[in-house]
Amino acid sequence: MDFKERMIKLRQRHEDLLARENKPVECFGNGIYQKYQFPILTAEHTPLEWRYDFSEKDNPYLMQRIMMNAVLNAGAIKLNGRYLLVCRVEGADRKSFFAVAESPNGIDNFRFWDEPITMPEDLIPATNVYDMRLTQHEDGWIYGVFCAERHDDSQPSNLSAATATAAIARTKDLKSWERLPDLKSHSQQRNVVLHPEFVDGKYAFYTRPQDGFIDTGSGGGIGWTLVEDITHAEVKEEIIINPRHYHTIQEVKNGEGPAPLKTQKGWLHLAHGVRGTADGLRYVLYMYMTALDDPTRVIAQPGGWFLVPEGEEYVGDVMNVAFSNGWILDDDGRVLIYYATADTRLHVAVSSLDRLIDYCMNTPKDRLTTGASVETIKQLIRKNHGMLK
Repeated sequence: MDFKERMIKLRQRHEDLLARENKPVECFGNGIYQKYQFPILTAEHTPLEWRYDFSEKDNPYLMQRIMMNAVLNAGAIKLNGRYLLVCRVEGADRKSFFAVAESPNGIDNFRFWDEPITMPEDLIPATNVYDMRLTQHEDGWIYGVFCAERHDDSQPSNLSAATATAAIARTKDLKSWERLPDLKSHSQQRNVVLHPEFVDGKYAFYTRPQDGFIDTGSGGGIGWTLVEDITHAEVKEEIIINPRHYHTIQEVKNGEGPAPLKTQKGWLHLAHGVRGTADGLRYVLYMYMTALDDPTRVIAQPGGWFLVPEGEEYVGDVMNVAFSNGWILDDDGRVLIYYATADTRLHVAVSSLDRLIDYCMNTPKDRLTTGASVETIKQLIRKNHGMLK
C-alpha cells in the first residue's frame, strides 16, 4: 500500500469513528440515568493532524510523530447552541493539555477544534495542567479552574514529589484566555470549583484542602471559601461543607465535580468519592444538594455511589475510576453528565433535572453502620409489603 492510499484509508477510518452514531445501552438500568454504547471521546478521536506528519518526503512510512494516550475529565458548557467540552488530552509524553471538542447534540459526532488551547502561564510555569471545571459566572465571564502541577523543589531528589494549586483563567469564547494568578492557599488544592453566583457580594469557591499532592492528611472533605477579588484570589477562611466519613465511599477523599446546578429545590451537586481497597483506590461519583439560601448547608445526600465503572469502563490506565468535572443542563431539563473511566476515555450519561432531584431528595442517606443500613432496607421491604396488601 503506497503513501497516498494509506493516507486515504487512515482518514476514512478516522471519519467513520467521528461520525459513528451513539445509541443508548439496551438494559433496564437503574432508572436514574441512561448510559450509551460507545465512549464519546478517546485518544483515537484526536485530529490526525495532531499526530501524523502528512509530508511523504519527511514521513515516508506515515508514522505517528506525536502519539496521544487518553482523552478524559472534561469541563462542559452549552454556548450559542453548541455542546462544548474542554477536554484533558494526555499525550504519550504524559503531559496533559486542554482542547475543545464540539458536538451538535451532546451525545455523538464530537470533533475537536483545529488546535489545542494555548493556556497562558502563571508567574511560575506549571509542568502539567488538567481537569478544568467551567463556570458561567453571573459577572459575565466563563471561568476555567484547573489543577496546575509542579515538582516539589523542597524534595530535589524525589522525582515523584509534586505540588498542586488551583489555577484560574477566564474567557468569553473558549478561544482566547486570560490567565489570573493561582488561588493562594495554606494547603495544596485540587478539584477547586467556582460557584456560579456571587455570595454576599463575593466569589465563592468549593475547595479540597490537602496536606500533600496525594495524601489528604488533615483535609476534611469538600470545603468552601469566599474571595473578594478573583484577580487575586486567596483562601483566608475555609469551612468543610461535605466531610469525609469512615467506611464510606468518601473515606479517603472527596471532591466537587462540575459547578452545581441551580434548581427550585436547591443547588444540585455531583462529586467524586475515593476509598481504599486491596486493589488500590476506587473512585466513584455521588450526589448531594445544598440550600438555595445557604449553599454551605447540605439538605440531601443519597447514601452510596451514584455512578461507577461498568464492564469495559473498568479497564484502562488507572483501573476502577469514574470521574466527572462537567455536565450540561439543557433548556428542556435534560442533563448530560460527562464522565471519564479508568483515566482513559470519556463517556456521557443522560438524565433529567426532575429525576436527579427526586434521586437526591428521596433516596435514603448513609446512616454509617451495618445495623442502620439493614434497618433502612427493612423499612423499604415493609413499605413494599404494605403496598401489596
